[in-house]
Amino acid sequence: MFNFRKNEKIPTQQGEGKVIAFMNQKGGVGKTTMAYNTARALSEKGHKVLCLDMDPQFNFSSLFGYDSETHTHNIFHLMINSIRELKSLHTGILLSEAIIKTDTGVDLIPSGQELSGFELTVAGINSPRQLVLKKFIDKNRLREYYDYIVIDGPPTLGLLVVNILCAVDGVLFPFIPDSFSEQGLKNIQEVLLDIEDMGIVQTPKNLGYIPNLFETRRKQANEDFKNIQNTFPDAHVFQPFANKANFAKSMSCGKSVFDFQAKDYKELQTQFLKMATEIEEQL
Repeated sequence: MFNFRKNEKIPTQQGEGKVIAFMNQKGGVGKTTMAYNTARALSEKGHKVLCLDMDPQFNFSSLFGYDSETHTHNIFHLMINSIRELKSLHTGILLSEAIIKTDTGVDLIPSGQELSGFELTVAGINSPRQLVLKKFIDKNRLREYYDYIVIDGPPTLGLLVVNILCAVDGVLFPFIPDSFSEQGLKNIQEVLLDIEDMGIVQTPKNLGYIPNLFETRRKQANEDFKNIQNTFPDAHVFQPFANKANFAKSMSCGKSVFDFQAKDYKELQTQFLKMATEIEEQL
């Protein structure tokens, strides 16, 4: 099913890989940026990493050079293919044809605009609609082939978000210190409580909150940050990521901070590596 790189070791223990997601209902908080650089940090630490884009806007996929016009296979088709009741909608693509491999040790299953129709497509199936993604991951033994699966979630609430939260071991919550992000975090927490009430899967672990684009000199930003900390007093909060020009530059170039050798990127690289270590320790 997979074409492994030379000398690449295949895990033998079933289900040893971990699945994590970056979530916030509020858009523009840096979910994609955090997911991309964290995936690279985990790879830098020697892990085999698969990125999974679950946002129909496919910004995550674009960072890997994905072009929706030339790459016609994405996660939507693979998930639909995994549902027996939707056999009439199945396509002939294989998982190995959809995965985009890179020389960084991080692979990708891209997204596409078709994913926006996921909820309507699965509306009539009898099998649990909230477990489609989890069953896809399990059926294709992705946890056996990858140490970490990193999911970039959409800035919405709905069936896609529920599918993600039912499939992951842990969730990270990037946010910009403001009232809009705080509300987005609260809304996602409500969905987590709903999943806990359903009792069909183990509730994913809250791995922590990631303050992004943080401006320490701005009084309102500090006050909003404190309010969010008070709202979620028991949650782990990662070291804030400052609003730096070189961080924005890396993303505008479609690159990770690990693609730059300049000294002013070393601090960001160290911060992401530290965050990757904390994820390892929590899972």
